[in-house]
Amino acid sequence: MSVTFGRVGVKHGGSVTVVTDNEQSLRKRMLDATFAVLSRTGRRKLQLLEVAAEAGVSRPTVYRYFGSKEGLLEAFALYEQDNFNVGVAAATAGLRGEERVDAALQFIVDHQFSHSLAVLVDMEPEYSLAQMMRVLPTMQDGMRYIMTGANPEIAAAAVVRIAVCHYLVRGHDRSTFLAELRHAAGLDPHRRRGEVARPSVGKPRNDLRTNDLWALQMKEVPDTVD
Repeated sequence: MSVTFGRVGVKHGGSVTVVTDNEQSLRKRMLDATFAVLSRTGRRKLQLLEVAAEAGVSRPTVYRYFGSKEGLLEAFALYEQDNFNVGVAAATAGLRGEERVDAALQFIVDHQFSHSLAVLVDMEPEYSLAQMMRVLPTMQDGMRYIMTGANPEIAAAAVVRIAVCHYLVRGHDRSTFLAELRHAAGLDPHRRRGEVARPSVGKPRNDLRTNDLWALQMKEVPDTVD
């Protein structure tokens, strides 16, 4: 499937504003800067001035786009969720059945081991827990479209909760993490790890709401019974 990233409608106080590509690029740059600052300071000590400096813009520009620190953090949480969804969609593109499931699980493991914001769990555990509780339903719904077998809802819930547990209580064994996810998904825990399709290095992080992206892709490539 093809997904076009161009102009998008963003709601502001009940109205819809058309955002140009340049404005979207600037917004993305500030959200990426938020990622960098959060990984250093945590949420409580985050300052909009530091985000502005990291992004190479003025503090009034950050206020103009996000309104406040809480507005920036809310937008950033959605941005991170969207980036994760796009990553899963890219990792599973063109795959079906167990290969598609395994590619999604491998992406989850790779994402968590490379995601520097895991340091927030140590700095602000209550915030990290609240964020995980917020995204649980969306993640489970997305995984449900990928799962095979007779009980995709149960398998999706188990996979997501195992992943959240590993995020909040970090381990150092990628192979065990992946084996646990595979077992929950009904796959052979010791199957050979395949190559996972990923967006190219340096590709701009996406800044679109993509809660339904998994569903659209999975419906386009239906499973077949061998």
